[in-house]
Amino acid sequence: MRLIIGGRLKAFVLAAVLLVAAVLGAGVSVILWRCGTDCSPAVSSTDAQAGGTTTAPGPAVLAISPGRGATDLDPLAPVTVTATSGTLSEVVMVNEQGRRIVGITTPDKTLWKPGVPLGYGRTYTVTATAVGAHGTSIQQVSTFTTLTPGNQTKVSLTTTAGTALRDGATYGIGTVVVAHFDEPITDKAAAERRLSVTASPPMRGSWYWLDDQNAHWRPPQYYSPGTVVTVEADIYGAPLGQGLYGQEDARVSFRIGDAHVSVADDLTKQVSVYSDGQLVRTMPTSMGMGGTETVNGQTISFWTQRGIYTVMDKADQVVMDSSTYGLPINSRLGYRETISLATRISTDGVYLHRLDSTVWAQGNTNVSHGCLNLNSDNARWFFDFSVPGDIVEVRNTGGEALQVWQNGDWSMPWDKWLKGSALS
Repeated sequence: MRLIIGGRLKAFVLAAVLLVAAVLGAGVSVILWRCGTDCSPAVSSTDAQAGGTTTAPGPAVLAISPGRGATDLDPLAPVTVTATSGTLSEVVMVNEQGRRIVGITTPDKTLWKPGVPLGYGRTYTVTATAVGAHGTSIQQVSTFTTLTPGNQTKVSLTTTAGTALRDGATYGIGTVVVAHFDEPITDKAAAERRLSVTASPPMRGSWYWLDDQNAHWRPPQYYSPGTVVTVEADIYGAPLGQGLYGQEDARVSFRIGDAHVSVADDLTKQVSVYSDGQLVRTMPTSMGMGGTETVNGQTISFWTQRGIYTVMDKADQVVMDSSTYGLPINSRLGYRETISLATRISTDGVYLHRLDSTVWAQGNTNVSHGCLNLNSDNARWFFDFSVPGDIVEVRNTGGEALQVWQNGDWSMPWDKWLKGSALS
């Protein structure tokens, strides 16, 4: 049997319900009943006051970048798989050989990225699966290719002698870092942005482009002993101008040793050697005899050029041949002989070396073609004492001053050095 409530009685019941609600407080939800063929709850008054309705979670939504069919992609361009709704359940990336590329997924499983750089001229396929709130999964696939460079360049991190900087090795306080590219660089600014030098303790410095293939780096003052220097060339995948791309990255870290500074003064004909500010040895020397000679239209100088050099390398036996710089062996001043205990300080062949035949002149007369002659004991001591990057300063000689290309990086004033940066 169904009880039908009339209009007046319905109004009375409704009033009674509202009165109870008022007594119990506004925090009580009042459910209004609609009665017809059946009775069901309507929206609660508190829900209505909040103005809210609950929206059910939607399906998973996926996005892969780069999109399907992309070509000539930079190997360093970002590759991402993103679940803008739902979560990632699986991402598989393979190259054209089927080799899987490792990747990294964020803890919330909404973003995936490859964990290694991509290769040049490769084809990659990304297959991604995401799951929505109700367990429904979707899948997307994207295949794309990376560019094949017309030309690539490799960079070597070296001393000014062209010798590779060795990881963990110790060098002198005047060490100049050289980034040598095996191809000419047309966009030097792009290349320089990829080069970095950091030091502990921190110090500033700048690059100077000697030519199209060699950038030199040094600080404004000599390094402090004990400084740890790290050099990085992050050029892989980088466009460096006119279709040239970086072939691979390079990195090296080294330490600065004791402060070795040698001063060769033509006024005294002595080489004074200091270690950490203390004079440790004084060596008589004979330097360049001075003057010039023109041979086959080329003017050859016999001065030891004044300026700040660094130790480049050393060898126990060196064949010195005047014809290598344009002076024939059979000419009046020509020579070719094997020299021992030779420590090189310039790119054009200036050494501190042993020469017994000039011991009589050492300390009083300049008779060499430009090198600094020493006796046997001093040559051996200096040979054993020196490391690449040590400072050798030549003072009070005639002729031309030392140039940067001759290993005279420290002879250039700092304000002029800064102008040699492609980013200045």
